[in-house]
Amino acid sequence: MRRFGLRLCLGVGLAFALSGCGYNTMQTQDEAVKSAWSEVVNQYQRRADLIPNLVNTVKGYATHEEQVLLGVTQARAKVGSMQVTPELVNDPAAFAKFQAAQGELTSALSRLLVVSENYPDLKANQNFRDLQAELEGTENRITVARNRYIQTVQTYNTTLRVFPDNLTAMVFGYKPKENFSVDNEAAISHAPTVDFGGAAPAPAPTAPAPTAPATPKP
Repeated sequence: MRRFGLRLCLGVGLAFALSGCGYNTMQTQDEAVKSAWSEVVNQYQRRADLIPNLVNTVKGYATHEEQVLLGVTQARAKVGSMQVTPELVNDPAAFAKFQAAQGELTSALSRLLVVSENYPDLKANQNFRDLQAELEGTENRITVARNRYIQTVQTYNTTLRVFPDNLTAMVFGYKPKENFSVDNEAAISHAPTVDFGGAAPAPAPTAPAPTAPATPKP
């Protein structure tokens, strides 16, 4: 009975010690990072799922844009060939490849949307307009998910570097998580715009040029 009581006291004391050294905080923040990463992956997958229908629709009107369409298809295939797991955020090389592949797909989609401006019949197609609007909404959700992930990882990584939490991190093997680079974030922080062929906005009125004061007569 005394041994049980001693073990209980030691267990309670260890729990308080770990809590005071940030162990529980790291556990909570680690789960938050996993949740944020899962949302990033889900939104990227949502975008990838839109691409086949988008490419087929454009192909029906822009048959001469074979290189652009092939670029989108190949970029999507490269993204789809990657094995994306929660552990990817702990592998710098794998995370860099994932980030680069998604960046290539973003660039390919942007070129496709620019090319579509040259085909009025395509722009007027209701299916294309719907897909374009859905793509823009997905890009916005990607941006929101990435920003949440960036902030969550920054919080987690900061905890691992602050004393005495850094000692607990070393004991239990917690490592900083990979994050999106600043250059990459700036490159895709704006979602593609959707032009529904509305009238161009009227130019802003210009102020009249100032007139020279009249010269008084002698």
